[in-house]
This record gives sequence, structure tokens and C-alpha cells, in this order.
Amino acid sequence: MSMSRCVGNNISAKPAFSGRQATTSAFASPVESGLRVRRSTFVPVDARINAKARTIAPSKRNAAGRLNCQADDSPSVTTTDPAELYSELAFACQELRLAPPSVKYDLSADVKKAFEDLKSNDVLAKWGKEMESLRRRNIFMGDLRMMGIKDPAKIAIPTVRNDLAFIVTVVGVTSVLAVAAGQLPGDWGFWGSYLIGGISLGVLAVGSTAPGLLSFFIDKFSRVFPDYRERLLRHEAAHFLMGYLMGVPITGYSLDIGKEHTDFAEAKLQRRLIAGALEDSEIDVLAVVAMAGVAAEAVVFEEVVGQTADLFDLQRIMNRSKVKLSDSQQQNVTRWAVFQAAQYLKRYSDEYEALMESMKEGKSVADCVKAIEAVA
Repeated sequence: MSMSRCVGNNISAKPAFSGRQATTSAFASPVESGLRVRRSTFVPVDARINAKARTIAPSKRNAAGRLNCQADDSPSVTTTDPAELYSELAFACQELRLAPPSVKYDLSADVKKAFEDLKSNDVLAKWGKEMESLRRRNIFMGDLRMMGIKDPAKIAIPTVRNDLAFIVTVVGVTSVLAVAAGQLPGDWGFWGSYLIGGISLGVLAVGSTAPGLLSFFIDKFSRVFPDYRERLLRHEAAHFLMGYLMGVPITGYSLDIGKEHTDFAEAKLQRRLIAGALEDSEIDVLAVVAMAGVAAEAVVFEEVVGQTADLFDLQRIMNRSKVKLSDSQQQNVTRWAVFQAAQYLKRYSDEYEALMESMKEGKSVADCVKAIEAVA
């Protein structure tokens, strides 16, 4: 599950529930290089659209909802009707989703503007509501436990649940098949048992030398766990809600197994996330959004499965800090971000439940926003 996959910056994405887990954590030493970003996508908006070429007005949309991109000098239509404003948001997200990577920079500005229009017309009371309330402080394991984290010691510790289950299953199944094949007559039984038994040795050899090659199969295998879909939903909904409360424009999401992610526009920073240093206030916002999925899992389950990509995201963000963070400071930022996210999830529990229900039904970003705002 994923915080951010920088589509516009050509950083490769990694599914949140990867079978392979991180070998380095934000609780331990920092990762200086080789960071990969996960399912939640930050789409930069520092490049702006040529307004003359892309003036968006309701008259420019045909019955199918498609955009006529011909040049137009007429002013865009401004509306204060909530229904139309939500339609603008839905259209902007849809346009961005279908657009080629080369224009996502520009189109993400429409999503940001749609959120700002809704906010300025007092339609969105909760978007960015908690952004100014963040105050970083020292957090200890006891604080996390008091906030409802079931096992704080397992935060940022790689889990081997999926890996172990996959290996045990492969070895067990191939062993049974090898014994059965040995009962075949003649050379069939001799060679069959050896070839089938060799599958286990091959898997173990690959897992020891190049474990990344097995990640695809482990990802597929992890779906057999009954809690997989619940973890996925809670994880992505937490990213969505936390980004919303922090005033980060949400551009899309997916709960499709193997493609789960939550996408954000990088409009919060007004510049590319990979360029330049980040202020402490920016680090705080992005850290809470990054660790929201971890917090969501940790308050329900003993073990956090979908944290690998989130930790890579957080490490990447901390590496951009204007003031270099020591190992102990990075550990505290990680704990604080989990603590803060868990606190907000508890405070906005009704909104969280409503959002999960909407995402479960596959509703649009605009409808999910409506669900959040509808909670009194």
C-alpha cells in the first residue's frame, strides 16, 4: 500500500504489499541511496498549463465528458454550486488518470485547483484542517502503546510472514509431488521425482542469491491470507484520509490486488519533491501521510505487512531535509509520524469508516471526499 509513487519524476513504483520486505528501516540506520517509491503517487505540479491553450469551461465538454483541448480565449466559467465543483474535481482526476505521463505535470494543477475551489467556497471543511496542528515532539514506545499500537516494537521491522509461507508451501507441495511421482513406472518415476524435487532447491537458491526475482510470486501468494483485503483497504484509506486532513490533493487510488496505491499531487510543496531541500514543516506533513498506512495496520494487527514501501518513502523524504537528521532523529520522526497518524485516525474514526466504505465500493475521489465531509 503505498505512500507516494512519483509518477512525474519517473521514480519506479513498488506495490505496498510486496512479499519482499525492507532490509533497512527508519527506526535503524538511514538509507542513503537506492530508494524506491510505492503505491501512493506524488504528481508534481510545478509545471503549469498554458491557460490560453487549455481554458476549461463546461461548454468545452461533450456528452461523453471529454475535453475539447482547442485553443480558446474566452474566460473560464466560475461556479459556486457544490455539485458542479465536485464534478470539476471528478473530471480533473479522471483526466489526469487517463493522461500520458508527459502531461501529468500540467493536469495535476487542475486537481489542485478543484480542491482549492471547493475549499474557498466552504464546501470542504476538513481538507487541510489538521495541517497547522502538527507539532513534532519526542515519542517513545510507551506513547505508541498508549495510542493503541498493538506491538510498537514491530514498527519498521521487516516481516517475513509472506516469504516464509511461500517457501514452506513450495517445499511442502513439491515434496509430496516428488514422492508421488516416484511411484510412476520406469524412468518416469526416477526422473519425475528428481525434477519436481529440484523445484524446491531452485526456489531456495534464487531466494538466497536474488530474492527480488521471487517478489512477483510472493505477492501473488500473499493474497491467500484472509486478512489481506482488509489490510489493503485500511492501509490505503488511511493514506487517503491523512493526505486529505493535511491539505494534500488526492488524485486517485486503487484497491486492485497487486496495483494498490493512493495518488497525491505534489502541489503541497509547489515544486518537485525530488528537487531541493524540504523544510521541517514539509517533512512533518509528508511523514504523517507516509506512515498513515502503517499506523492503520498497527492498531488492528500485531504485525504490519504493508510497511516496506512506506518506510522507503519516509526515508526518501527525510533525506531531503534541509537540516540533516541524525539516526536518532530519524527514528523519532518515524515514531512521531506513526503516533500522529494513529491519533488522527482515532479522532476521525467516523470519517475513516465512511471513507473505507466508499473506497470498498470503488467510488471516485470526489465521492470519497463527499463521504468524509458528510460525517457530522
